[in-house]
Amino acid sequence: MKTGIVFANIGPFGTAEGGIGLATAAEAAGIDSLWTVEHVVYPDEYGSTYPYDESGRMMMAPDTDLTDPLTWLTWVGAHTSTIRLATGILILPERNPVVLAKQLGTMDSLTGGRVDLGIGVGWLREEFDAVGIPWERRGARTDDYVAAMRALWAGDSASHDGEFVSFSGVSSNPKPVNGSVPIVVGGHSDAAARRAGRLGDGFWPAKGDLDHLLDVMRREAEAHDRDPDAIEVTWAGDLTATEDPLAAAEELAEKGVSRVVVPSFMFLRNTADALAEFGETVVAPLADM
Repeated sequence: MKTGIVFANIGPFGTAEGGIGLATAAEAAGIDSLWTVEHVVYPDEYGSTYPYDESGRMMMAPDTDLTDPLTWLTWVGAHTSTIRLATGILILPERNPVVLAKQLGTMDSLTGGRVDLGIGVGWLREEFDAVGIPWERRGARTDDYVAAMRALWAGDSASHDGEFVSFSGVSSNPKPVNGSVPIVVGGHSDAAARRAGRLGDGFWPAKGDLDHLLDVMRREAEAHDRDPDAIEVTWAGDLTATEDPLAAAEELAEKGVSRVVVPSFMFLRNTADALAEFGETVVAPLADM
C-alpha cells in the first residue's frame, strides 16, 4: 500500500525552506506523494458549513498562510525526483480550465510526469462570490472543465464544445509526460462518488461511509462501461493511532484502498527524524503488503 502526506503546503511547510525540508525528507522516507490543499481567499464572515469538522468552521485563522498549491508543488518538485506531486484538492470550478491545462502540462513536463490533479467542487460559497464564479451548477462546470483539459492534453488542434467552455483548433504545449494528468475526484458525497466513477482516474472519499461511497463509485463506473478496479482509491487516516497499523491497512486494502495519507501535522517537530522513523515503522511495512 502507498502512503502520502496531506496538508503539505500549510503552516511552516508552506515556506520555501519548510517545503523543501518536508518534501526531501518524505521522499527519503519512501512516501509516495504530497497532497496540497487550497483556498484562494478566506472570507471575514461566512455562512457556509465546513464539512470536515464538527464545528462547521475551518481550523485555520484568516491570516494563516496557505501557499498556492500549484506554485508550492512546482517549488518542491524542483528539489525532489520521485515523489508524486498532488493537489488534494484543487477547487476546479474556480479555475480557468484552458489556463490550468497549460499550467499542469508544464508542471508535469518539468517534473518528469509526477503530477496528480485532485479536484473538488468546493463548499465555501463566499469564496466563489469573491472569485466571481457562479455557485450554482458548479458540479456540471467541473465535469465540463475536466473534459476541456483532457481534450487539450490529448493532442494539438484540439476542440471542445461545452456549456461553460468552448474552443476549436487550438494547441497547448508542453503536454503531460504520459499523455494526461491523472485526475483524482475528492469529496464525501454520493455526487463526488458518482463523478469519480464516471470520469476519475482516482477517488478520494474525504469522510463518511467508505463502503457506501465505494459502492456508489463502482456502480457508476460500471454504468459508464469503466473498470471500477482501475480507479485508484486514496483514504485519509492516521494508521499510527491504531493498535495494529498493518491490520488496519489490510482491512482498507480489502475494501479497495491502495493509498493512505496522513496529515503533515504529524511531522511538525524534528521533521526529518520523525519522517525517517515513520518510513521505517509504517511506510516500509505497508509497501511490502
